[in-house]
Amino acid sequence: MSSTTSNGISGGPDGHDQPGGASRRDFLGLVTAAFAAVGTAAFAWTLIDSMNPAADVIAAGAPMDLDISKIEPGQQIIVRWRGMPILLVNRTPEMMATLQNKEDVARLADPDSNVNQQPPYAKNWHRSVHPELAVLVGICTHLGCLPGYFPKPDPSQPVENWPGGYFCPCHGSKYDLAGRVYKNVPAPDNLPVPPYEFVNPKTVRIGQNPTGVSFTLGEVVQL
Repeated sequence: MSSTTSNGISGGPDGHDQPGGASRRDFLGLVTAAFAAVGTAAFAWTLIDSMNPAADVIAAGAPMDLDISKIEPGQQIIVRWRGMPILLVNRTPEMMATLQNKEDVARLADPDSNVNQQPPYAKNWHRSVHPELAVLVGICTHLGCLPGYFPKPDPSQPVENWPGGYFCPCHGSKYDLAGRVYKNVPAPDNLPVPPYEFVNPKTVRIGQNPTGVSFTLGEVVQL
């Protein structure tokens, strides 16, 4: 049996929203619209729009190709695919090292990605095909807000026991640089990883799995 919180967001007895819940979809739609209206400055994000294929085709779910060769070390870019912000980060060796720091890993709620929030090829310590490139859906798994990218903690907004990664200003949820959620925060699950594959070393195709793998975002526990 599902329950309804005071803000109208429906949820199951395990704390996860039920798939297809209209209230949460409406909330997410409003947040996405706000993202488009406010712009990227408030989130310190770089937004890249792809015109190939056409926007209406992408919205319908068609795969989209991205040139990742110009993403600087440590830089994050964002593209919109199927109305969702997709985060791509060129992780430096220092950033990748934080993902295996034992003290930090011990503070994570699901460090081994046991909850189905990613395709099988991203169920590893870096939650990606290649360790250096993160590909995540930038939607907080609590109420669908947009977490900010902080490769290092922001001195003006200190967060306890957090070396940097993603921080949701709405309710204080925090994630590491692989999108793994920390314990004792409102968000229940890791950030989702969308289906994607490398067409070549410089091109990533969002929305398509490698040969022989079947996975869609509709399979994740929380989006």
